[in-house]
Amino acid sequence: MIAAPLPPARFWGLTAAGAAAFVGLWSAAALAGLTSRAFLPAPWDVLARFAELVAQPFAGYRLHEHLLSSLQRFAMGFGLAVVVGIPLGLLMAWFRWVDRIVSPAFEAVRFVAPIAWVPFAALWFGTGIGGPVLIIFMGAFPPVLINTHRGAKQVDRKYIEAAQMLGASAWRAMTEVLLPAAVPSIVAGLRISAGLGWQSLVGAELIVASSGVGYLMVKGQAAISTATVMSGMAAIGAVGLLIDIALRRLQRAIERRRGI
Repeated sequence: MIAAPLPPARFWGLTAAGAAAFVGLWSAAALAGLTSRAFLPAPWDVLARFAELVAQPFAGYRLHEHLLSSLQRFAMGFGLAVVVGIPLGLLMAWFRWVDRIVSPAFEAVRFVAPIAWVPFAALWFGTGIGGPVLIIFMGAFPPVLINTHRGAKQVDRKYIEAAQMLGASAWRAMTEVLLPAAVPSIVAGLRISAGLGWQSLVGAELIVASSGVGYLMVKGQAAISTATVMSGMAAIGAVGLLIDIALRRLQRAIERRRGI
C-alpha cells in the first residue's frame, strides 16, 4: 500500500525536525571533543569557512566561481547525453534493426561505472574540459536512453498505426506521436540522469580538473582543511538538490497537463 502524501505543513515540519536533529548531533559531537576540531569542525566553523570561500579565492577561484565551472561542465555533459540519448532511444523503439545494433554495445558499456572512465579521460584529455564532460556523459547517458526507449515502447500501437494510415511519414510519427507519448518517461529518466551526471562530475573533478568544486575539495584535503572539504560538500548537495527540484517540477507540470 502506498502511503498518502503528507500535508505541506507536516511535511516541512518533519523536514525541519530531521535537519535540526542532524545539526544537533553534529554540534554535540564537535563540542564533546570526540576528535580534533581540525578533523570534525562544528557546524558554525563550516559556515564561517563557507563564507570565507565565497569572499576570498581558494585554489585559484572563489566558491561560486568553482560552482560555475562545475555547472558549465555539467551542462555540456548532461546536454550531450540528452541530445544523443533521446533520438537514439526513439530510433531503437521504432526500428528493430537499430535496437539490435546498439543494444549489445550499450549493455556492455552501461555497467562500467562513470568513475572507471577517469583514467581513460585523463589519458585522452588531461585536465581539459573534455575529460569531465566525457565522464558526465557516461553517467548521464544510460538513464536517458533507457527511459526514452522504454517510454516509446509502451506507446499503444494503434496511435502509431492511425498516424501511418493518415499518411504520416516515419519522421512525423516519431516526432508527433512517439515522442510526445514518451515524454513522462523521458522526464523521469532526466531526473535520474541529472543526479548521476552531477555525482560523476564531482568524481571527475577530484582527478581530471583544475577548477570546480571537486578540485576545491582536493585542495582542501591537501591543506588538511576539513571545513573547506565540508563546505564543498554542502555546495554540491545544495546545487544537486536545486537541479532535482527543477526537474521534479517539470515532471509534475507535464503530469498535470496530461491528467496523470
